[in-house]
Amino acid sequence: MAGEENVSSEAPAPQPVAPQRHFLKDVIFHGKFHLLNCLTPEETAQCRHGLYFQDGERRVDYVLTYQVKKPSSSRARRHSSRFTDNALTRSLRRTRPQARSAKPDPEPGPQETSADHHEDDKRFRREEFEGNLREMGLELEKDEDGKTPGVGFVKIHAPWNVLCREAEFMKLKMPTRKVYEVKQSSSVMEKINTFISKVTDPLHPNVEENRIENVKHLSHPFSREKQHLFDLSDRDSFFDSKTRSSIVFEVLKRTKCTKSKFSMGITSLLGSGAYLAAYPLHDGDIDGENVEPNDRKLLYEEWASYSVFYKYQPVGLIRKYFGEKIGLYFAWLGVYTQMLIPASLVGVFVFLYGCVTVDDDIPSMEICDSRRNITMCPLCDRVCSYWTLNSACGTARASHLFDNPATVFFSIFMALWAAFFMEHWKRRQMRLNYEWDLTGFEEEEEAQKDHPRAEYEFRVMQKSLKKEHKAQKRPTGESSVKKWKQTVHSVMRGQKMSEKEKLTCRDRCPAYMTNIVMMLLMIGVTFAIVFGVILYRISTKAALHMSSNPTTRSNVRLTVKTTAAIINLVVILILDEVYGAVARWLTALEVPKTDKSFEERLIFKTFILKFVNAFTPIIYIAFFRGRLVGRPGSYLYVFESYRMEECAHGGCLMELCIQLSITMLGKQLIQNNLFEIGIPKLKKLIRYIKSKRSAFQEEEREKKLQRYETDFFLEPFAGLTPEYMEMIIQFGFVTLFVASFPLAPLFALLNNIIEIRLDAKKFVAELRRPVAARAKDIGIWYNILRGVAKIAVIVNAFVISFTSDFIPRLVYQYMFSPDGSMHGFVNHTLSYFNVSHFQNGTAPLEPEILGFSVDICRYKDYREPPWSPTPYEVSKQFWAVLAARLAFVIVFQNVVMLMSDVVDWIIPDIPKDISVQIHKEKILMMDLFMKEEQGKLQVLDNLTVDGEKENSSAHSPQLRPRAVSHTQSNSF
Repeated sequence: MAGEENVSSEAPAPQPVAPQRHFLKDVIFHGKFHLLNCLTPEETAQCRHGLYFQDGERRVDYVLTYQVKKPSSSRARRHSSRFTDNALTRSLRRTRPQARSAKPDPEPGPQETSADHHEDDKRFRREEFEGNLREMGLELEKDEDGKTPGVGFVKIHAPWNVLCREAEFMKLKMPTRKVYEVKQSSSVMEKINTFISKVTDPLHPNVEENRIENVKHLSHPFSREKQHLFDLSDRDSFFDSKTRSSIVFEVLKRTKCTKSKFSMGITSLLGSGAYLAAYPLHDGDIDGENVEPNDRKLLYEEWASYSVFYKYQPVGLIRKYFGEKIGLYFAWLGVYTQMLIPASLVGVFVFLYGCVTVDDDIPSMEICDSRRNITMCPLCDRVCSYWTLNSACGTARASHLFDNPATVFFSIFMALWAAFFMEHWKRRQMRLNYEWDLTGFEEEEEAQKDHPRAEYEFRVMQKSLKKEHKAQKRPTGESSVKKWKQTVHSVMRGQKMSEKEKLTCRDRCPAYMTNIVMMLLMIGVTFAIVFGVILYRISTKAALHMSSNPTTRSNVRLTVKTTAAIINLVVILILDEVYGAVARWLTALEVPKTDKSFEERLIFKTFILKFVNAFTPIIYIAFFRGRLVGRPGSYLYVFESYRMEECAHGGCLMELCIQLSITMLGKQLIQNNLFEIGIPKLKKLIRYIKSKRSAFQEEEREKKLQRYETDFFLEPFAGLTPEYMEMIIQFGFVTLFVASFPLAPLFALLNNIIEIRLDAKKFVAELRRPVAARAKDIGIWYNILRGVAKIAVIVNAFVISFTSDFIPRLVYQYMFSPDGSMHGFVNHTLSYFNVSHFQNGTAPLEPEILGFSVDICRYKDYREPPWSPTPYEVSKQFWAVLAARLAFVIVFQNVVMLMSDVVDWIIPDIPKDISVQIHKEKILMMDLFMKEEQGKLQVLDNLTVDGEKENSSAHSPQLRPRAVSHTQSNSF
């Protein structure tokens, strides 16, 4: 190819190859168009789509891209003289053949010279790395003449021997020829499962993986010595595209550039800019004319389309195409969404119960009774005046929708639901491990943790350079022995520096201190913003009470609550993006050695920051608002002028519901859905505009890009952390404060139905194909889920006990009610205040706004009246209610956690049929190997018997000459 012609003139001598490859290379160099003309039309079409090499037979398993800068004529003439004097380029110069002599040019500018040096370094690193890849057995093909200007492509193909070798190293489990019958359940269960499968048949996608099979292939780690155990009749399909790309990626991670001073792998080459990107190819197109059937197209039709929103996910096909790690995420998301269905139904029933019983709620009826002319104390100083209790009728009735006896039942139900969800997922995960042959995966997983990241290798290189620089600046008066030792150590560092050096805690200490300071600062910013919203509510409430419009004054509470919740939502959305970037920056400062360590640290920081950001305003309303107010005549002030907020007479539960609903729905609609739809569309539009402004000619733009060029313009895969994080935050909304918002599971269910298809479309059509990664579980996310579920029990206990009026109502009904009913409860919760005891300057400006003079006003609290010997002190009712609240928290927490533990103990983690099948597989595998050993022993016995017969015939006088002649013929 043309790209290879440019490189081959200066590249090191090629490795010896087979005659066929020599012939193929010559054809590619001198007559590539003749080669294409020799292919059949089908092969030519495949080649033109970019899925195969130019011979139309070897499939492209992986692609590396790099920047191509075509040199000018003057730069080309002085190409061999552009080197810095550092150690890296000196070592590269030794490996580079001498360029053709040319007349010296004038000295170029320093910026141009520096740029040329960097490009030369990158090019020679690529040449050495690609040469090492060829030594590893991979086959490479370059393309620099594509329709993407400035970008070169290296197509990589793994031949059969490399695939077998790496599959054995990676211990990949592959299906053998041996099949066995899958154990069926009992006759009754079998009939039930058959009935369920018939009923749910329309819900299954039209893919082969969903067909129930009665037989299963016995799987075993691939071994070249035991190839006869596997079905190798079709070698092209034995390793699928996902497995081939993961094998090539393992080779890329192991291969290093060792001729330069510092050892650099593919991660370091990507980090330094030697390569722009590295990615496997998608299987083909998803739409258009004459699109051949492929797994990607099938996923797009049966998974990523909104028209199939009611169907199950093809989890087996997702795993086949994207790997086990992504397959487990979507399987977990599917289980979570299915489990939300019963939770949503119960939540709707609880809400409907509140709607049905609102007219029978005695406290609400007492508040709304216009005959009860109860005068309430002002809600703010000076500008607020006295008001009647029946004006809070609407708030009281709305609070009953979410604050009723069914709320306690729903809180207990959701705690048990979380336990059932965890157990159901563990069982589903074990079933997938069995179906995907992931049993016994821990050893392979541990072995994959040792690949260092590019940033880690770069920091190690910097550390070694500093040590070497300091060693070179030592005083000249040192002894010759020390100089000799330094020289020896310098040479050793140059050879095996990546193995000798490593980053210690001392190297990372500044990063750790920065992490602590920045995390505390970000949490402080969240608290400061919540405090700012509190000040907004206080000042806005006072300003609206001064309005001359009666409608505005009558809707002050609703206006302030809604606008404050929207402001909180906007701030949460903005800070979420900021905190995500900050968490990634802080994790990068620590320079973790492996990708797994980087991912776990990033998850921890991101979860802490986003959890605090999302739930701090809700926690304030649930547990602090209305608790630090004081009383009339002795209010608590902020900045000596702002009075702390009070809850409405119906309690803070209604305000908590408004804040929770707006935050949850806003995050789901704006952040999870609108951003996921809008941002990819915007990026596509930007890329389209850039392509229009590029140097493409019109006829070239109309041509179809190759597959590897099309995938280059897709977004790179950024990991599953953002996907898991938004679901974990949603899980917190569903479980933590569900006592105040029973409709949260319903809104989460509706969001997830859309979210699954959004994520599916993003993975199939808008992202580069990720490298298939094996995983046995969802990792640290399961522990986070368990932690959130445990905290949810405690939070809901405190919400029911301290935020709602459930406990005060029970205490009044069973301790203070004269007839055991709720009549008189409202009057029982209101204390008396003498208006002459107001502080100076805080009395209402219009004291007779109700049409009469007010001497005594009421406020919600348990305090002694002003005519008591101890006026305004907390009453005995307060202590009785407080004791009941604390007792309820303790009882609720222990009972619910005990029930959750019972659920965990009753439901086994591994389904019985799966454990039986796993045991059966082990026995069958032992039998298979025993038969193989017996066959080998029988062959050896036969050989031994034949040898003894030959020896006996050799001792016979009649057969001695014939045996000798036979031996001589064998020797020849």
